[in-house]
Amino acid sequence: MIDEFAKDNLHVRLRRDREALLWKLDGLSEYDAHRPLTVSGTNLLGLVKHVAGVEARYFGEVFGRPSPEPLPPWQDHDGSDHWATKDETRDQIIESYRRTWEHSDATINELALDASGHVPWWPEPYSNTNLFAVLVHVLGETNRHAGHADILREGVDGRTGMRPEHEMRIDEDARIAYCAKIEQAARSAASVKR
Repeated sequence: MIDEFAKDNLHVRLRRDREALLWKLDGLSEYDAHRPLTVSGTNLLGLVKHVAGVEARYFGEVFGRPSPEPLPPWQDHDGSDHWATKDETRDQIIESYRRTWEHSDATINELALDASGHVPWWPEPYSNTNLFAVLVHVLGETNRHAGHADILREGVDGRTGMRPEHEMRIDEDARIAYCAKIEQAARSAASVKR
């Protein structure tokens, strides 16, 4: 049946993207995992913490299956889910995320794609939704932040790729030459009168 195929396919992709996000923390010091890497403070460990909270809310509260992980009320969002405090270690956040996966996976496995849910922070008429829409939404959110993590990690130590077996390492001379080529193209494009 197409519903089971769709659900299984989306679930496999969600699992894949979860692992890709976590892989971006492999081999980093606590400092590099915690430190802000953009002007807005985005950091690798904060991305994992944020996505864990997203999953916990969407596959928990939305379907009346509260998360076993402690979460502040969604109305009290103050940005603290986007970074790790000095007392939150990488291991703690990863383990919390993995426990969230178990809870999310149980929701996905136990409910049909058309199972009703309610997202109180979505505007009407979209707040009344179903598992399919939530699964697509969370997959998009996870994929988006895994992409952010990929770019951030590349900036920290040059590691790229979605999984270890697909990791691409570019030698520094080749990287410098490649970036110089792109810079030259950008300068040339900027000087063309349009």
